[in-house]
Amino acid sequence: MNPLSLSAFFTAATSLVLGGLVFVKKGRDKISVTYALLNLSFFMWVFGIGMEIIAPNKYWGFFWNRWLYSGAIFIPTFYLQFIHFYLRRIKKEILIFCYIVSIIFFFFNFTPFFVKDLIPKGSFNYASVPGILFPFFVLFFFLTIAYSFYIIIQVYKNSIGVQRNQAKFLLLSSIIGFSGGSTNFLLVFEFLYIPPIGNYFIALGLFILFYHIIRHRDINIVLTKGTTYFIIGLLLLLPSIALITIGQKYFFGRMDYLFSIIVFSIILLVTTCFPKIKPFTEKIIEQFLFKDRYNYRDTLGQFSKAMVNILDLGSLSKRIIETMTQTLGADKASLFLLNDERGGFELFESKNITFSSPSPLLPKEAPLPAYLQKMKEIIVKEMLAKGIKIPDLKKVTEQMDELAAEVSIPLISKRQLVGIINLSHKFNKDMYYQEDIDLLTTLANQTAIAIENARLYEDLKKSKSYVRRADRLASLGTLTAGLAHEIRNPLVAIKTLTQLLPERLEDEEFRSHFLSIASGEVERISHLVNELLDFARPSNPKLEFEDINSILDGMILLVSTESKKKHIQIQKQYLPDLPPVKVDREQIKQVFLNILLNAIDATPENGTLTVKTRSFTKPGGELFLQVEFKDTGCGIPQEHLEEIFNPFFTTKTSGSGLGLSISNQIVQDHKGYISVESQVNQGTSFFVNLPVDQDHPKRRRSDFESQQTFSEPR
Repeated sequence: MNPLSLSAFFTAATSLVLGGLVFVKKGRDKISVTYALLNLSFFMWVFGIGMEIIAPNKYWGFFWNRWLYSGAIFIPTFYLQFIHFYLRRIKKEILIFCYIVSIIFFFFNFTPFFVKDLIPKGSFNYASVPGILFPFFVLFFFLTIAYSFYIIIQVYKNSIGVQRNQAKFLLLSSIIGFSGGSTNFLLVFEFLYIPPIGNYFIALGLFILFYHIIRHRDINIVLTKGTTYFIIGLLLLLPSIALITIGQKYFFGRMDYLFSIIVFSIILLVTTCFPKIKPFTEKIIEQFLFKDRYNYRDTLGQFSKAMVNILDLGSLSKRIIETMTQTLGADKASLFLLNDERGGFELFESKNITFSSPSPLLPKEAPLPAYLQKMKEIIVKEMLAKGIKIPDLKKVTEQMDELAAEVSIPLISKRQLVGIINLSHKFNKDMYYQEDIDLLTTLANQTAIAIENARLYEDLKKSKSYVRRADRLASLGTLTAGLAHEIRNPLVAIKTLTQLLPERLEDEEFRSHFLSIASGEVERISHLVNELLDFARPSNPKLEFEDINSILDGMILLVSTESKKKHIQIQKQYLPDLPPVKVDREQIKQVFLNILLNAIDATPENGTLTVKTRSFTKPGGELFLQVEFKDTGCGIPQEHLEEIFNPFFTTKTSGSGLGLSISNQIVQDHKGYISVESQVNQGTSFFVNLPVDQDHPKRRRSDFESQQTFSEPR
C-alpha cells in the first residue's frame, strides 16, 4: 500500500473519531456541530485521496475524486463558520458569500470544468488533472484560510484571558493542520513526490483543537499531552499497519486493500472502545482486589448525594473537610468561600493548618483564584510544577505552597468561582490518581450546589431577621411600654421625696439631698425623652457628600480619652481611595459614636478595637461603602443577637438600651443596613453598610427589605 494512502486513511479515521466525540460529549451546540462538520469534510477529503490513489480503474478513480472534492470544497467555509461561533468576529455577509461559492464549486465538481481527467502519476494509480475552474477553487481555498488566520491574529493581539487562549489554540492547530493538508494539492499540480507526513499534521491539528474544546486546558499542557498522544498513536498504529501488510504478503502472497481497511478499522474501533470499557472493568477489579480504595470512592459518592440536604453552612463546611481528609487520607485541608463584600475568598474551614492571619483572605486577583477561575478544573501542583518556568504558573504553585495544597479544587457555580478546597499530601505520601481527580471533580460540582443552597438559606433567614427588626422599630407600642418602664423608677424616687418634704422642710441637709436626687432623676427622664424623640422623630437626613474616613477620625479622637483609660489600642485600616458618600454628617457621627462607645465598654483592658473601611459592589451594580468595627471584647451570646436592635434592650448595668436602635434607625434612613457577627469571649464585629448612590434604581425605600438578602461579611 502506498505510504500516502496509509497516511490519508489514518487521518480520515482520526478526523471522523474526533468529530464524533465532540458531537457526543459536548452536545449539539453550534461550536460542536460546526467542528463535527469540519471534521467530516476533512474525512471525505483525505479518505477520498487515499482511495483515489489505490483505485483499481478510472471509473472508481473518478468516483473517489468527486467524493474527496465534495468534502474539500466545504472545508474553508466550515472553518470560517467555526471561527465565527468560537470568536464571534466574522461578518455574516462574508460567511454567506463563502457558502454560495462553495455550493457553486460543489455543482461544478461533477463536471470536467473542475477535474477533466485522471492519470497515473509516479507510484499512484490515479491523480487529478485540473480543469479550468480548479485553480479558482485553490485560490478560494487559500484566500479563505488566509482571511481566517488574519481574524485569529487580530483577536489574539486585542484580547486577554480566555479569548486570547482560544485564539492561541486556533492559530496553533490551524497552522499545523493546513500546512500539512496543503501538501495534497502538490500532487494535482504535477509534483510527483508527496511526503506522507503531511496528512499526519492534519490529524495533529484536529486533535489539538479537539482537546481544547473538550478540556479547555492551557496551551502548554495541551501541547505536552497532545504531542504525547499523537506520538503514541503513531508508534502503535503504524507498526500495526506494517504488520498487516507484511502478514498478507507472507501468508497470501498479495495485498488486499479492502481487507487492510477492515482490519485497520477494527483496530481503531478497539482503541476507541477501550476507554469506555475501562471504568467498568476497573470497578469490578477494585471491588475484589482493592476493596479499601473502592470503599473510599463509594463513601465520597454517597456523601456527594447526601450533602445537598445540609442547609447550615457551618455544618456543611465541617462535613466537607472532615469527609475529604478522612476518606482520601489528606493530612491538611482548607475551604475558602467567596465573600464579595470583602473582595476575595475568605477562610471558612480548615484542618491542621495554622495561618499567620486569623481571617486569611485570598483576593480575587490572587494567582490561585485567578487561575482556577480561568481553568475551571482541579489543578495538581505536581503537574503545574512542570511549567514552573512560566511566571503565572510559578506564582500559582508558590501560593499553593503557602496554603499547604497539593490539590486545589475549584467550586464553580454559574461559571463563577465561589469557593476553593485545598488538600495536602496524603498520609502515605501517595499521589492523587486520575480516579481521585475524576471523583473530586464530580464532588466539587455537587459541593458548589450545596454551598449555594446553604447560602441562599442563610440569606433567607437574615432577610426574615431584617424584616422582623423593621417591624419592631415601627411599633410604637413597644416604645411606649419601654418608656413607661424607664420613667417609673425615677418618678417613684421623686414622689417619695416630695411626700417627705413638708415634714422636713426646715432640714437643710434633707433639702440639699432632695434637690440633688430630684435634679438627677429629672435629668435622667429628660435625657431619656430626648433620646426617644430622636429615635421616633420622622425627620429626613440632610444629605451631603462626605468623607467617611474623616468622620471616623473625628469620632475616634472623641473617644480616645475613654480608650486610654482602659489601655485599648484603636487600629485604623482605611481604604485610601474610598468614594464619597451622601450622608447626614451629624447623624452618622452619632451612629459611629454609639458603636465605638459600646465597643470600648465591652472590651477589657489592653484590648484592641479595629476600624476598617472598604467598598463593594452588590449584584445589580449597587456600590456600597462599609465600615467595620471589630473589638476583642466579651462578645454577644447568639440568643441575644436578634434582640440588640430592640428598643430598651441592654445587657449593661447602666444605659437606656436605645443607642443601637437609634443607630439602626439612622442607617435605615440613609437606605443602608447594619449587620453584626459575634462569638462569646472572642469579640464582636459591627458592619455599617451605606449605599454610595442613594438614588440608585434598586435602592427604592419601598423595597428596602428585599435588599437585605445578600450575604454579610464574616
